[in-house]
Amino acid sequence: MLKAVILIGGPQKGTRFRPLSFEVPKPLFPVAGVPMIQHHIEACAQVPGMQEILLIGFYQPDEPLTQFLEAAQQEFNLPVRYLQEFAPLGTGGGLYHFRDQILAGSPEAFFVLNADVCSDFPLSAMLEAHRRQRHPFLLLGTTANRTQSLNYGCIVENPQTHEVLHYVEKPSTFISDIINCGIYLFSPEALKPLRDVFQRNQQDGQLEDSPGLWPGAGTIRLEQDVFSALAGQGQIYVHLTDGIWSQIKSAGSALYASRLYLSRYQDTHPERLAKHTPGGPWIRGTQPAPIPNLWLPPQPSVPGFLTSSPELKPQSLPLPDQIRFGIFAPRASLLLLGNVYIHPTAKVAPSAVLGPNVSIGKGVTVGEGVRLRESIVLHGATLQEHTCVLHSIVGWGSTVGRWARVEGTPSDPNPNDPRARMDSESLFKDGKLLPAITILGCRVRIPAEVLILNSIVLPHKELSRSFTNQIIL
Repeated sequence: MLKAVILIGGPQKGTRFRPLSFEVPKPLFPVAGVPMIQHHIEACAQVPGMQEILLIGFYQPDEPLTQFLEAAQQEFNLPVRYLQEFAPLGTGGGLYHFRDQILAGSPEAFFVLNADVCSDFPLSAMLEAHRRQRHPFLLLGTTANRTQSLNYGCIVENPQTHEVLHYVEKPSTFISDIINCGIYLFSPEALKPLRDVFQRNQQDGQLEDSPGLWPGAGTIRLEQDVFSALAGQGQIYVHLTDGIWSQIKSAGSALYASRLYLSRYQDTHPERLAKHTPGGPWIRGTQPAPIPNLWLPPQPSVPGFLTSSPELKPQSLPLPDQIRFGIFAPRASLLLLGNVYIHPTAKVAPSAVLGPNVSIGKGVTVGEGVRLRESIVLHGATLQEHTCVLHSIVGWGSTVGRWARVEGTPSDPNPNDPRARMDSESLFKDGKLLPAITILGCRVRIPAEVLILNSIVLPHKELSRSFTNQIIL
């Protein structure tokens, strides 16, 4: 019997995710068309022997969260419960506070997942490693380059046994290129060190002369209070993965996570990816699909002109109506390249060009001639005719006028460095707003024929002109 715990935090966290977290709790923000934590629940539900999934956090159990829990239980046929902390208890305090609920039924182990990570979640591989060599703590680790590793929890392992010999959370100098993914597998015995931390906090609180400065006995930080203290004692081990992984701390990282999940849909959920239909929008991929038996000359006299190789037979060429003038391949060959999610209730004009890496939410309207690339369009938004939206997030119920351009600057990891990760984004540097993706908050109105570039627009704003590199309050 297995269980899973997803740590969803609370409203006092996720400030870098604003203004998107004003409307829904951050864990419910749509990433690749579904709420962020649905990816976690899907992965947990696929593990054989999973009996229950618990969400622990400090959010009020409001209507969106309650509806999500009910829908998740029905879809995955598993108990999915929310346990609300009485106060923010840190990454380990909630585990200890709700230890009785976690251990009910005597599970052999339980997964612990941070909500703000994007991953392919190799939970079955972690379970196999745990069963081969049982220890209280198993951490999922991946690699980062030397500079970016300073932004994460760093792990020094024994290469032969994979024991964690040293753990430092966000070190000031280079420790290791192995970083903590925020995904764990704990044995029931793992709660004993949490009890020791709790009791030590109680004693410290009783000795503290100024109770107002005491964080509280229930506040436990897994990384600093447990992992750092127990490293090198034969209790913590690491399982390395080379799969996808990224944190989701800001809106820019949510857009990057959406790209990663959309690419995984090719294998995990192909039914979620939009496909070409007669009269439907073009779904454009990252590169044209190869056209069998066709040769494109290096410098053709006419751009995009397709020429048959001399040794090809005429009957091997596609029919004229199968070829779009320019770089487009036949539509049938592009079905799996676009990586576009379109909610069934969205209305998309046939002349719109979508992709790659686009997510369109419930009730969205996309007009004629719209160009969408590397963007998320949320519930109820409207993109009027011939708008261009690139590297942006369009908020709930927002409207972008005709011929307007909404564009951001991506902050993706270095594609030439296989160990590069998303940088910890800061909005400002030397008093200036850094170029980043453009975010339109809830119910923002953008007029026709304007440019919104590298800007953040807070909810319920009606703009009248163009803006560049600004936060519109």
